[in-house]
Amino acid sequence: MTLETTLAAIGPADEPAMAAARDLQARLTKPAGSLGALEELSVRLAGLAGTCPPPLPEPASIAVFAGDHGVHAQGVSPWPQEVTAQMVANFVAGGAVINAFARQVGASLMVVDVGVKIPLHGGDTLLDANIRRGTRDFTVEPAMTVDEARAALEVGISVARALVDGGAKCLLTGDMGIANTTPAAALVAAFTGAEPVAVTGRGTGIDDETHAHKTAVIAGALATHAPDPKQPLATLAALGGLEHAALAGFILGAAERRVPVIIDGVIACSAAVVAAAFAPDAVAAMVAGHRSAEPGAAVALAHLGLTPLLDLGMRLGEGTGAALALPIVTGAVRVLHDVATFDSAGVSEK
Repeated sequence: MTLETTLAAIGPADEPAMAAARDLQARLTKPAGSLGALEELSVRLAGLAGTCPPPLPEPASIAVFAGDHGVHAQGVSPWPQEVTAQMVANFVAGGAVINAFARQVGASLMVVDVGVKIPLHGGDTLLDANIRRGTRDFTVEPAMTVDEARAALEVGISVARALVDGGAKCLLTGDMGIANTTPAAALVAAFTGAEPVAVTGRGTGIDDETHAHKTAVIAGALATHAPDPKQPLATLAALGGLEHAALAGFILGAAERRVPVIIDGVIACSAAVVAAAFAPDAVAAMVAGHRSAEPGAAVALAHLGLTPLLDLGMRLGEGTGAALALPIVTGAVRVLHDVATFDSAGVSEK
């Protein structure tokens, strides 16, 4: 009963710790409010940790969950499905953008095969947790059985627990899966009520004709499955990918352990919406790393009430936007640890 145990352990933010952080921010040697969004971020992280100041979010760990998608057969991506496995090998070899960014910000990185179609060969940073060799085509039938969706959620929970038990103080979401923006858009539409056209983007780069087709595929799947957002497991199984499910579990696992989880782009945002449907209080653990150029990400973040830290027009995935946001999150917390108060520094207030 890993999923139920995790959901039962997720609680709301600690209001006294948040009040203490607001009070401390008001006494630090700077004009009140001068750090903008970083001040409220530090308050949220104090509420998550239940103490002020909250722990520094270091060391940090990135988990890249990888899976393939039956809906690829509908021509929603110009990239061949083999690229998923090839890119996983690239992550393991250290040659992808997320590897470069992980080195830049000092985060560890692991790759989790939760649903890649082509069997992968090992590496020190690769975890084989494959549940099935890609999802089914959700235009024809549910992408996963309920049991498969649950198993993928529990993979994510287990990875989060293992990383935190290993010393991680901050978790970052990563993903890989050719065609995975299609189930992401379907999940965002299902859980937010947004129209498919409002959440469907160009993914890895598609032309107008393919974009219109992709939107129609998503609209058709929503009509076929008639998902009920009040039934998150069934909705996830019908429309999601194995990596989306594992990411949702990863986010829930972070919330269970009251460790911040930096959300990356549209795949992670769709998983965050799923996680919030299971446990609304899980939003307290979420930090929006960046605003993806994919339209579904902005819709998902608005639904969650989260404001992204960066807006760089990125749409790569892999965890890249989350990694770039990590130093900002660390800086927000470090202010509460290191900055003197007016009283202690002998600085006059206005």
